[in-house]
Amino acid sequence: MKKIMPFDAADYLDNDEVIAEYLNAALEDKNPDVFLAAISDVAKARGLSRLAKDSGLGRESLYKALSPGAKPRYDTVIKLLRALGVDLRTSPTNAGS
Repeated sequence: MKKIMPFDAADYLDNDEVIAEYLNAALEDKNPDVFLAAISDVAKARGLSRLAKDSGLGRESLYKALSPGAKPRYDTVIKLLRALGVDLRTSPTNAGS
């Protein structure tokens, strides 16, 4: 009998381009929890200890901010993104046409 291992996105987030595309795809979902889960996956791939240090957040605060159902403050999300080496950008949608 074959054993199926659980999928872990963090195993595939091994370069900046892949990480940026992954986060962009998560931003397309209307559910904000999807984006926070993606940040959590990237944090796991990069190392939570390193992210805590680079973002200036304590490990406990980092775990709390990235836990399912969390509602982190905007400034916390921005600190995390900057520590991960990515920027949050906007672009016009077709909704206004």
